[in-house]
This record gives sequence, structure tokens and C-alpha cells, in this order.
Amino acid sequence: MSRKAPVNESPTEIDITEIVKRIPHRYPFLLVDRCEDYKASESIVGIKCVTINEPFFQGHFPDYPVMPGVLIIEALAQTGAVLMSKSLEVDVAGKTIFFVSVDNGRFRQPVRPGDVLRLNVKVIRARGDLFKFQGQAMVGDKVAAECEFAAMVVATQ
Repeated sequence: MSRKAPVNESPTEIDITEIVKRIPHRYPFLLVDRCEDYKASESIVGIKCVTINEPFFQGHFPDYPVMPGVLIIEALAQTGAVLMSKSLEVDVAGKTIFFVSVDNGRFRQPVRPGDVLRLNVKVIRARGDLFKFQGQAMVGDKVAAECEFAAMVVATQ
């Protein structure tokens, strides 16, 4: 007998409970709230709800809070790590997915408190435990940042 998913559950959506099981990041450095549109070894969309409570806004910048660009890139990388972990069914005991490179990074518009970042990540190439991605962070219909990046599974024990 096959188990049916509850009506509000989709095999293409990944909630925060599964995210924290798949990647080691924790507050204040966990930068993905949920994922949707998961397609194994192909693509995923991460969602980051940006709030004024983020610790980096205290110093970046107090009079005009802007999410640091490197953290937008990190949010893309974490979204890619979720895609890799689920696609490869990585046993997280003794293994971690590390961000290994970034290329062609561009920042197009500031990300501010109240924005919802859609982190579109697509696989460009996958070879074993190494994936190369194209990432685009969107706020509404505007590109906030974009880059290509790579990540790999690394034994940590």
C-alpha cells in the first residue's frame, strides 16, 4: 500500500524542518526559510523572508538597512546545498556540503527588510559529489543578485 501525501504537502516543497536536517547551518546563519519547485538534480527555489530582526542590519546600515551581498550569495549556496543533499540523499552524519567557488557575481539592487528573496538555483553540471550551479536572487520581478557557484560533498569525520 502506498502512502499518500497530505493535501497541503507537495513532493516539490521542502519545509524548515527538512532543511535543518539536510544542512548544518543554524541561526543566525541559516538563510533559507523554505524551498519549493524542487526537481532532483535540476533546480530548486529557496525562499528567504528578510526581516529587520536580522542581526546584520544593526551594522549594515543603521540608517538604511541593506542585506549584505555576500549573504545573498550564501543564501543561494545554502539553497544549492539543500538541492544537492536531497538529490544525492547525503547521509549528513560525517558529511557536509561545502561551497567551493563563486564566479560572475553581480549585485543588481539592494535587499531590504520586508523583502522576500526567491533564490532560483539551477544545476549547470553535476559530476559525482560536485555540482556547479547558476543562481539568481529575485525580489519580486527584479534581480537582486546573480552568480555561478559550485559545491561539493566533503567527509568531515
